[in-house]
Amino acid sequence: MSSTLVLGAVAYDAKVVPIWDGFQRWFAARGLDFDYVLYSNYERQVEQHFAGAFDVAWNSPLAWIQADRVARARGRRARAIAMRDTDCGLTSLIVVRADSPVRTLTDLRGKTVGVGAADSPQATLIPLLHLAEAGVEPGRDCEVRRFDVLLGKHGDHVGGERDAARALIAGEVDAACMIDGNHLVFSAEGTLPRGATRVLAQTGTFDHCNFTVLDGASEPLIARFRELLFSMRYDDPETRPLMDLEGLKAWKDGRTSGYALLERACERFRYLDEFLRRMRAA
Repeated sequence: MSSTLVLGAVAYDAKVVPIWDGFQRWFAARGLDFDYVLYSNYERQVEQHFAGAFDVAWNSPLAWIQADRVARARGRRARAIAMRDTDCGLTSLIVVRADSPVRTLTDLRGKTVGVGAADSPQATLIPLLHLAEAGVEPGRDCEVRRFDVLLGKHGDHVGGERDAARALIAGEVDAACMIDGNHLVFSAEGTLPRGATRVLAQTGTFDHCNFTVLDGASEPLIARFRELLFSMRYDDPETRPLMDLEGLKAWKDGRTSGYALLERACERFRYLDEFLRRMRAA
């Protein structure tokens, strides 16, 4: 069995290489031989995880559900072993222009809603579920305009959300969907000018990324990986730059209860059907 722990991650942004290079050096200084492989999309990453190409995946929430479903179908087990503090308890928003006559979700009947990429949990699947469960069925009661930026990266790049926000300001859509944190970013950077929009609705809470392992992974390597992760401290000048790059202040135990909304969205829109059929046939 290899003494190297290999991570699988998706290259959704140029910063991904400096992030994992930094972790590689930090782990090596503490005796853990660590390497990583990058994929262009999460579907290939999930496939290769089951093919044994690496030991632990840095998964989007949708990729976690994909891995968990495939594992169950094959009589195997997937575990979420760690996540960032910033991955927990997030919400998405449905935003309208400040002068819009739309006051409730039902007012979006006959209107156009801008969303992110089709595979974005935060800017498409979860907010569209929120609409559907309020009685406004996407594609039937309202038109959905998708901004399919970098499909396969599950919305991690934020490009589709930003394009939907721009379309809202330009009057091309009547509402736009985005995660709460990006609403703050878009407001600060001027994509959503101050006072130009208001929040129409907020979804329930959900969780984001996690480190995923499958049964059969080396337990000593995984245990050492977790031990080192949880030893990181934001007030340590050596680890703080790495934690800033990865967007967290503390690592937390992995949990899966925060994926319930996304699970429901996948079921409602039958989003995973094709992928799961392909994986069952593999």
